[in-house]
Amino acid sequence: MKNKIDLSSALEVKTEQLSIINQFSSSLLQLDRLDELFEYATTEVVKRLGFVDCVIYIADEKNATLHEVASMGVSNSASDYSIERSIINFNQGITGYVASTGRAVISGDVSTDSRYIADARPARSELCVPLIYKEKILGVIDCEHPVHNYFTDAHLEILTTVAHLLSAKINHVNTVENLQQTVSQLNTAQKLESTLLQIANLTYQANDLDTFLESLHGILTNLLRADNFLVALYDKQIDILDIVYIVEQGVRSNAHKKISKEQLKNTASYYLLNSEQPLLLNKEEYQQHIQAGHFKMVGRQSESWLGVPFKVSDNISGVIVVQSYDKTHHYDDHDLALLTYVSRQISLTIDRQLSRQALEYRALHDELTGLANRSLLIDRIKHAILKLTRTPKGTYHALLYLDLDRFKSINDSLGHEVGDHFLIAICKSIKATIRNTDTFARLGGDEFSILMENITHKNQVTEALKRIKKALAEPLNIDGHLLQASTSIGVAFCDNKNDKAYKLLQHADAAMYEAKSNGRSQVRFFNNTMRKKLKSHADIENDLQHGIEHNEFELYFQPIFTIGDCHVVGFEALVRWHHPTKGFVPPNDFIPIAENTGQIINLDLHLLELAAKQISTWQQQGKRFLRITVNVSSRHFASLDFVSQIHAIYNTYQLPLGSLCLEITESGLIENLELATKIIEGLSPLKVKLCLDDFGTGYSALGYLHQLPIHVLKIDKSFIDHLKDTPTPLVDAILSLASSLELDVVAEGIETQQQLTTLQQTKCNYGQGFLKAKPLPACQAILLIDQPL
Repeated sequence: MKNKIDLSSALEVKTEQLSIINQFSSSLLQLDRLDELFEYATTEVVKRLGFVDCVIYIADEKNATLHEVASMGVSNSASDYSIERSIINFNQGITGYVASTGRAVISGDVSTDSRYIADARPARSELCVPLIYKEKILGVIDCEHPVHNYFTDAHLEILTTVAHLLSAKINHVNTVENLQQTVSQLNTAQKLESTLLQIANLTYQANDLDTFLESLHGILTNLLRADNFLVALYDKQIDILDIVYIVEQGVRSNAHKKISKEQLKNTASYYLLNSEQPLLLNKEEYQQHIQAGHFKMVGRQSESWLGVPFKVSDNISGVIVVQSYDKTHHYDDHDLALLTYVSRQISLTIDRQLSRQALEYRALHDELTGLANRSLLIDRIKHAILKLTRTPKGTYHALLYLDLDRFKSINDSLGHEVGDHFLIAICKSIKATIRNTDTFARLGGDEFSILMENITHKNQVTEALKRIKKALAEPLNIDGHLLQASTSIGVAFCDNKNDKAYKLLQHADAAMYEAKSNGRSQVRFFNNTMRKKLKSHADIENDLQHGIEHNEFELYFQPIFTIGDCHVVGFEALVRWHHPTKGFVPPNDFIPIAENTGQIINLDLHLLELAAKQISTWQQQGKRFLRITVNVSSRHFASLDFVSQIHAIYNTYQLPLGSLCLEITESGLIENLELATKIIEGLSPLKVKLCLDDFGTGYSALGYLHQLPIHVLKIDKSFIDHLKDTPTPLVDAILSLASSLELDVVAEGIETQQQLTTLQQTKCNYGQGFLKAKPLPACQAILLIDQPL
């Protein structure tokens, strides 16, 4: 009978525990504020367990402290209950121990626990569990009781469950708050969009520095007050500061003023040049610098002073300074960020002017790094190969092909100025490791090569590789950014007088790509496997033209449909190659080769003609108007011939206006912005729509996007993959930008109904993806047009 009573009691306890958990879980769905959540946890959940004292702490990981956010207890006075210590260090007491270890503690007698720190009302037993989400400490629930051995394993189990549910809810609320903050930041950024677009356009279009600075000043005053505005350039070689633009209290001085170093050294501008750091000062801080002897007072004291240094080249640097004399207007970090952006635009403009004014072209050296360029390297390789006829047997040459790892991310995140300085610093480090007889060359972008002549043992190369790796091991401080350099390296050898320079470079390049595909900071030596891969590429290169001439290429069509009702409005044409001996060849295997060899021009024109034939066939069959978009290479936007070629296709097949359209990636348009604009405008009589593919994954430069007559943005599949119940802030931002520029939007890669449902809540116009249809042959694709997908 006793066992039955114990079993009945245990069932009652378990039922009560489940009831508490169920009620707590339901309440979590209704509570979205953390303070309400914590209050509910202490007053309704913990209290229901029969505990008389409970505190919830939230962790501050940065400072390793716990902060009280809610408490429940029996008070000895009429006033509300409160705890004695609202902040606890991670290393203090049982509570701090649980926060630092992430492990729960149950103590039946705290007097025997050295970690226990008595509160105003000492306890005899304590139960403390961590709040953890994905191994991250969020806080602690700490319960005490005046009775020895009060807390049981059942208490520990249910409090741990409560902590788990509470941790997940805390993370959810924090995530929502972070998203709301991101949306708010995007809204603020949109307010700056118009002005930043003007500055970006001005930078690209500027031909004259004075006119550029005058226009820039006019735009800048719309964003910040500038009673005084100064731009000056410092030439290190002649040690003179040239004030190229100055407005003092609204009045511009048209004459350039040159200040020698002797006059300059006591000014704030000179201090700014030397420190190479921006300065944001109020009146008192400005005086403190004067008292410290950093500079002297020149002219009238301003209420707020903001200056940003910038670099144009190794020899030219500059400063941009604004001052406010209004006691109610002081510059802030937002103004500093804006002026930093403006300084980069000035730097870009001056750099282009200096380039235009250059009187001679350094044909054999890279302008940025001073290294040999590709032409000089190939010439040196040719001479080295010729010398093999006169060198002892066993002597050979090695070519190292270097590609910097993740350099593009530095350019994209920190800007090209930081990227250039990073390259220069890396080259300086590597150059110190090589022999005087070696040729160190920059091949373009972030690719470099080292020719090591007269090698007699492979160890000489391996030792050189070790020196390079060691030189790049330490992070580099570039314009205040601590950047880590690493490089993927391919190595190829030549020992025969009949070897070819371009072949050696090709072999080293192939080895480098093999190294890069295996991760960062890898080295690979050219071998027979790579030789076979090059042979395969060469075969594809040779077969491409044959395939065009013998109709081995076929177009498949993926429907583009309206997001709202899923009606087909057109197709994207995708190429398939049916090789006579290799069978199906994936586009990823031949498109890059065609792009590199230039064969993409003929291939694209062939595919455009195939698409035109299909449109003509459907038209003759009485099918309704449909658009077909064909992906084309950026190479077409380097010549006006492309305009006449598209006109010829329209005329030959009597295509309806706007039925054959073009799709191109972002990077292909900005290589020659002016010419690309002329080409697109030349196609406008045909009503050819230009679709910008994979928007958001490339340059996404607002300056060119605003200028080009683009019609459609295609949101990359990588963004659609992350859609859930609501659009992401980035997708919202793209849609908002497209709306402001009056562009249609196509969402690519829709694969789930949830993604489509989410997009239907937005202003997205069109979509395509496997959810509705995969790319199909023409005979199957046309069957989809007469009813919703």
